[in-house]
Parts: sequence; C-alpha cells; structure tokens
Amino acid sequence: MTPPVFSHGSLRLYLLSLLDESPKHGYELIQALEQRFGGTYSPSAGTIYPRLAKLEEEGLVTKTSQGRKTVYEITEAGRAELRSRHDELRDIEAEVTDSVRRLADEVRVGVKQALTSLRAELASAARESQAKESVRPPGNDPQTQARFALREAELALTEFRQQLRSDLRVHAARGQLTDGFVQRLRADLARLRADILESFGR
Repeated sequence: MTPPVFSHGSLRLYLLSLLDESPKHGYELIQALEQRFGGTYSPSAGTIYPRLAKLEEEGLVTKTSQGRKTVYEITEAGRAELRSRHDELRDIEAEVTDSVRRLADEVRVGVKQALTSLRAELASAARESQAKESVRPPGNDPQTQARFALREAELALTEFRQQLRSDLRVHAARGQLTDGFVQRLRADLARLRADILESFGR
C-alpha cells in the first residue's frame, strides 16, 4: 500500500529520481524509500516491481542481471522525463517531508497516551490495593501487605506491556517506527520510572 503522498503516477516518478542518483536493485529502492520516509513507510515488493516493469516497458529504465540480483538503471529518456517534470518532483519531495512529520507525530501521540494510561492504571491498582487492605482481617503485617501490593502492581504492568506491545506491532507493520522514536520511548519510560520512585520518597 502506498502512502497518501504518492498519488497516481507519483511513485513512478519518485523511483525514476532514485535511479537517477545511481543504479539500484529492487531491495535497494525499497531501502532508499524507507530512509526517505525516516522509517515511517516501507513499500512492499508487490508495490515496487510492477512499477519498475512498467518503466522498463516505456523505455525509461533498463535492467541487467548481476548474479542473483537485477539492477535497474535510468535511461536518457527517463532523465528527460525527470527534467520535464522537475516542478512536480519538487512538490512530491515537499509532501514526503510533511508525510514523515505527520506519521511521526501520530506515533509520538500514541506513546504519550499509553504512558498516561500506565500512570492511571498504576494509580488505580494502588487505590484498589488500599481498599482491599482496609477490609482484610487485622493482623496482616506490612511485609504481607507489600507483597500483595507488588503482585497487583505487576499485574497492572503486565497488562500495560501487552497492550503497548500490540500497539507498537501495529505501527511497526506500517513502517512507522524509527530509531529516534525508540530513543524518545526510552526517555519517556525513564521519566515514568523516576516519577514512580519519587512517590516512594526516593
């Protein structure tokens, strides 16, 4: 599935621009597109190869076999089309930049919402634990109560981890996870841990 930025014919033109930089085989084109989108979009082989075949049929690219790989190279006719559609290609580049920013924002908002949900779940687990402790028969020592609260907190964390893991897998399948996102996630989790420890007076 192509992202909204690639309207009809746009991906075809963008592939020509990538081949104008240097000859590439299909997987290299997929990687180049993924890098241009900052990891937020990774086209499938079923998206790329039919367009390459069409470009070859139109005489805009040629292909040669190098071992087990097929390398595609732009022709003079292909370069001529790029020159004639220079303004259109420039607009596509601008739209790619906007698309990357929008997809990254969506992932970032999703993680923030997940962290907010975790804080709420931990607070709820703490309140429920306190409520259960209040109706227990007297004589329970603090260590027993702490072990019970720990078990409830671990259940809340396990539930949150499963939910967030499922959300991240969905975004990963869409090619929306990047190294920068992972770094922000680590930082957000570190801040959350610090907040929790602070509640214990540490």
